[in-house]
Amino acid sequence: MSNTENKIAIITGATGGIGFQVSRRLGKDGYTVILNGIDDEAGAKRVEELIAEGIKAEYYGFDVTKEEEVTSNINKIGEKYGKIDVLVNNAGGLGGRSRFEEMTTEFYRFVMALNLDSTFFASRAAIPFLKKSDNASIINYTSIAGWNAGGPGAGIYGTSKAGVHAITRALAKDLAEYSIRVNAVSPGTIDTPFHAQIKSTKPEVFASWKNNILLGRLGQPEEVASVVAFLASKDAAFITAETIQVGGGQGLGI
Repeated sequence: MSNTENKIAIITGATGGIGFQVSRRLGKDGYTVILNGIDDEAGAKRVEELIAEGIKAEYYGFDVTKEEEVTSNINKIGEKYGKIDVLVNNAGGLGGRSRFEEMTTEFYRFVMALNLDSTFFASRAAIPFLKKSDNASIINYTSIAGWNAGGPGAGIYGTSKAGVHAITRALAKDLAEYSIRVNAVSPGTIDTPFHAQIKSTKPEVFASWKNNILLGRLGQPEEVASVVAFLASKDAAFITAETIQVGGGQGLGI
């Protein structure tokens, strides 16, 4: 397969939830998908599932908060395939909850690293290989918390996601001369393992969340994946520096 035919997508944090569905969708759209994660057993299993569906997939285990690991692995991928077409900075998370008064510096740095450093490290490493694609893009993940600063104890998560919103636009400005597009999705409340704890311990709270969503239900991972796939496609060739809310009108419910 020639360099122009074989499209390469890297999806960080792809061993479950939204990241795995993004990998599946891009794989079905003809990409060779490179899944990243820190659970090597889950990664191997997910790749098997995708290959069984006829998707070309590989797994690279590395921690997105560790600069050297990110750089060396993305370099390996880029050198192996000669280019990268799409980088999906899916890895991230709440990291726990802490109010500012008792927040440790260690916790602060961890949450910032998980959401913002990871986006910077992966994007920086991928840029030389994205330049070799004829339809290159980076897709980041922000959150409604980036605008409303998050719920109780999630203030630093909101802060990190506001940073992702800003770095998305900054990267778009920086890379426009190379025709590399940079956009973000902002998933609302999506029914994934991210919310598993509250779903099992406080089902009534989990069920009430839909009342704040205009469409009256939680989102599914596939519904985020379809927007990511659109942003990666040539149908979105004139879209850059944008953040698309994928939340069913969250915050506008009854």
